Amino acid sequence: MNWDEKFASNIKAVPFSGIRKFFDLASTMKDVISLGVGEPDYSAPDKVIEACIESLKRKETSYTSNWGLLELRQEIAKLFHNRYHVDYDPKDEIMVTVGVSEAIGIIMTTLLNPGDEVLIPDPAYLAYPACVSIAGGKPVLVPTYEKDEFKLTVEELEKKITPRTKAVLIGYPNNPTGTVMDRDSLLKLAAFAEKHDLIVISDEIYCDLTYEGTHTCFASLPGMRERTLTMNGFSKSYAMTGLRIGYVCGPREALEEIYKVHQYEILCASTTSQYGAIAALRYCDDDVKAMYNEYAARREMVYEGLVKMGLPVFKPKGAFYIFPDISSTGMDDEEFADRLLTEAKVGVVPGTCFGPQGKNHVRISYAASRENLAEALKRMGTFVAKYRKQG
Repeated sequence: MNWDEKFASNIKAVPFSGIRKFFDLASTMKDVISLGVGEPDYSAPDKVIEACIESLKRKETSYTSNWGLLELRQEIAKLFHNRYHVDYDPKDEIMVTVGVSEAIGIIMTTLLNPGDEVLIPDPAYLAYPACVSIAGGKPVLVPTYEKDEFKLTVEELEKKITPRTKAVLIGYPNNPTGTVMDRDSLLKLAAFAEKHDLIVISDEIYCDLTYEGTHTCFASLPGMRERTLTMNGFSKSYAMTGLRIGYVCGPREALEEIYKVHQYEILCASTTSQYGAIAALRYCDDDVKAMYNEYAARREMVYEGLVKMGLPVFKPKGAFYIFPDISSTGMDDEEFADRLLTEAKVGVVPGTCFGPQGKNHVRISYAASRENLAEALKRMGTFVAKYRKQG
């Protein structure tokens, strides 16, 4: 059988993850410092682990409601009410998912007819366009520019709008650039969405890692709750990546249809992990703050190290990524990442994995120990100096 002829054309057109490519390659080499994967170098807080263990001891291993544990949804509702003054009914306006990754996929499956277009900032998380394509939609990349700190502008959005445009998918703080959108910038985006009657899908997984200013929940903007689907989760703030817990909040009429897809494809997120998430929201604010403070210190360390190397880079304002321009080495981002890995044993991700606007940049994750970051910067500095001198 020729399997290649049997696959759906839209799936075949989706590339494999460039992040995983470099991570997998680095894992086969000795003495590599990998700064490629966006995963906290912490374990989940003790209270989370204890809650997971206790739930297993109680033999709570059955399915939960397809919506997720009501107790967890109530805690999420409290969070949005207290922090953002946005109210969601935990009964049917909040759904627990298997991370934000599942949330993106089921939202696209629910919303998109073949050929429907979704506007996505470029560069942005590489799963965004992939999930749109897998659902049969058309990802439309909207360029952002380093001179603007890679902020999404209405001027660029207007150039890409068509009668087929259905939604805008954003994620701030941004992966891979570390940029944030201030409230005024988001208000302009809100006016654009209202003008063109678009759905806004907002990935706010890095909201707790905002170093300058405060995070603005898009649904909290005037008139935006009813047209916004907010995605968030526990992987980054609480170092719960492997526990795979996320959620989506939105208007009842939207969630009911998304729930239908989730019901058939997933049934429910891990029961054990849901109990861990309840503990995270109730008891782990101090853990989140401690991790935040450490990431903030690492941000300073890595930024200063890259500036010292002579690489142009703006100081990230959120998440745990930095996105330097490496064009002065005479290499493009793919060659730079390959050679840095093989010659200096440091793993980073080429910027073009996140869209064409990532050309000549690389993404560096500073979710690594200060010791490893110091050594990686030392190796990278020697590598950059060698090729900049030759250039």
